[in-house]
Amino acid sequence: MPTIQADRLRKIGEVLFEKAGASAEEAATVSRHCVNANLTGHDSHGIIQVPTYIDRVDRGHIVPGAPFEIVQESATTTVINGNWGFGYVVNERAMNITIEKAKKANVAAATVYHQSHVGRAASYPIMAAEQGMIAMMTADSGRSPKAVAPFGGRAARLGTNPISIAMPSNLEGPFFIDMATSAAAAGKVKLAQARGDSIPDDWVVDKDGRKTTDPAALGEGGAIQPLGGAQGFKGTGLAAMVEIFSGLLTGLGFGVEPTGKHNDGVFMAVFNVEAFRPLDTFKQEVTEFAEYLKATPTAEGFDSVLYPGEIEHQRMQKRLVDGIEVEDATWNKLVALAEKYGVSEIVA
Repeated sequence: MPTIQADRLRKIGEVLFEKAGASAEEAATVSRHCVNANLTGHDSHGIIQVPTYIDRVDRGHIVPGAPFEIVQESATTTVINGNWGFGYVVNERAMNITIEKAKKANVAAATVYHQSHVGRAASYPIMAAEQGMIAMMTADSGRSPKAVAPFGGRAARLGTNPISIAMPSNLEGPFFIDMATSAAAAGKVKLAQARGDSIPDDWVVDKDGRKTTDPAALGEGGAIQPLGGAQGFKGTGLAAMVEIFSGLLTGLGFGVEPTGKHNDGVFMAVFNVEAFRPLDTFKQEVTEFAEYLKATPTAEGFDSVLYPGEIEHQRMQKRLVDGIEVEDATWNKLVALAEKYGVSEIVA
């Protein structure tokens, strides 16, 4: 399993995306977001996605250079049709629009539909937090094939339906949550399969509804369980609300279309802190709150208490120095793509 420095990995992604038909700007945006996911420890949304995205370009499921279409808008709202563009490209632009509207109107929201995989959900609320805003985002795969069973079920009816919220602070790393409403993201199950690893027995049930540690069971008729274990009805409830925000409010609907085309829907909202509290005061109080949490006496088996988002910050600092491990299965796919496009030198 090779270990690659982040800058080199970004460059590999950029070259491959450009060879697949993306513009230089699109390639840089998507590759940057993928590698940032690796840096924060979310390898399931990292460079492993590059071959998948390129395959979707080849099949017409992602359209490089797709028009960014504002279907309707007001001073505080925007409805965006991504026309099957790269999710990272479409949503980065959508979040920038929403941030600018919130600066003027204090609260703004947007829905986005007809785009490919949006990747790591935290990428977008953190953009707003860096500009002194509170932001949230929910995502759902519309009527794409599903992976998650509702509580008590064994057949997939829901997406992994992530939700992310970020807060501005004076901390070294961003204060945020980014969580699937399922026991695990589908990408983490696929990552385990690519690495030949087993999974915890409360992540997936097989096609017969039995718990399993085999990640391959997901692709053989199994389903991911909702967040919460024995309290999985809470995860199902969260997932259902996310699906309404990101699937129904966007107009994508629910259920499954038999096209196999990934179709992420997104709801995002941004709140200007200055409309409620002085920003500097709020940021300092969030910082002090995080420090208060960290000062909690530790339970057995724990060395420290972390504030939400801290572990990702720690991983990023480490991986920026040590590099990013890329599983052999993914690296071999990148090598094959480089050979296909006549740029083998980038992976040499």
